[in-house]
Amino acid sequence: MIDFRYHLVSIVAIFLALAVGIVMGTTLLQEPALKSAEELTAQLAKTKEELRTQVNLLQGREAGNAAFVGELTPKLVADELNGERVLLIEAPGSSTAYREAQHQVLLQAGAAIAGRVTLTDKYLDPANAGVLDGLVNQLKPADMVFTEGASTYDKAATLLAATLMTADQSQAGTANPATAAVLDGFETGGLLNLENEPQKRATLAVMFAPEEPFEGRHAEIQADALASLAGGLDAGGKGAVMTGSGSIAAGPGGAITAVRDDGDLAKRVSTVDTPDMPAGQIVIVYALREQARGGVGQYGIGTGASAPMPALPTSSPSPTTESGS
Repeated sequence: MIDFRYHLVSIVAIFLALAVGIVMGTTLLQEPALKSAEELTAQLAKTKEELRTQVNLLQGREAGNAAFVGELTPKLVADELNGERVLLIEAPGSSTAYREAQHQVLLQAGAAIAGRVTLTDKYLDPANAGVLDGLVNQLKPADMVFTEGASTYDKAATLLAATLMTADQSQAGTANPATAAVLDGFETGGLLNLENEPQKRATLAVMFAPEEPFEGRHAEIQADALASLAGGLDAGGKGAVMTGSGSIAAGPGGAITAVRDDGDLAKRVSTVDTPDMPAGQIVIVYALREQARGGVGQYGIGTGASAPMPALPTSSPSPTTESGS
């Protein structure tokens, strides 16, 4: 008969065998596993160093290219916008640095800056749509008629465009007497802020899109509101360009995307998604020049861009006179 001592010895033997197996397995696997881990770590460290070298090289090249283009910018844009007045429109969350840099390039191109209009979050908040609609109806001239089915933001864009823009060169730099109270009303209502004298109408406009995408259930409405304003400014003057970082403004929820995805707006409003690059700042000037001549395009490197820049205008060769003729 198997007694308790036999059971105890059997159990001890089983656990001893398991312990020996674990120790042997760990000992046999330890060296290959450690060696493999060390090799993988070394390879990852090498790859990281190679990538860091590539990043440093690319950053150096980009800085060099930016410096080169920056030096040439005054020559590349000289006289391109002579006689034009350009209005700067800033959306909430747009880059002040991009706007300041573009301001200087526009001056180098011969443009006069009509002023600056900064939209507030309140303007884009759908919860304030009723207030905005009431203000528009209160301030609009009696003879202003909105298109059938126009949204609140479409109406606001039409009214602001009549106040800020003109396609008539003889009226550039003058206020529209029919909309004299509009900007004061919008500013008092907390919908926008003004700098300089934007009421003295511009012929062209540059809108700076937010540097963060719109999110949440109202994202599409907010992006479309900016696109609608760009379209209104374009219709009220010689043209408009919307600009913003390609990775944001031309991505999902971005204002540039709203323009590029709208078949009608994309045929009228130009976009540039490289304002962070000196070359992109030149492209904005060329896009404005193209707008003033009746053209349009979607430029940059982001989604929906059709080309990096507008086609350069061709000039007819001057006739030559041969000697002795």
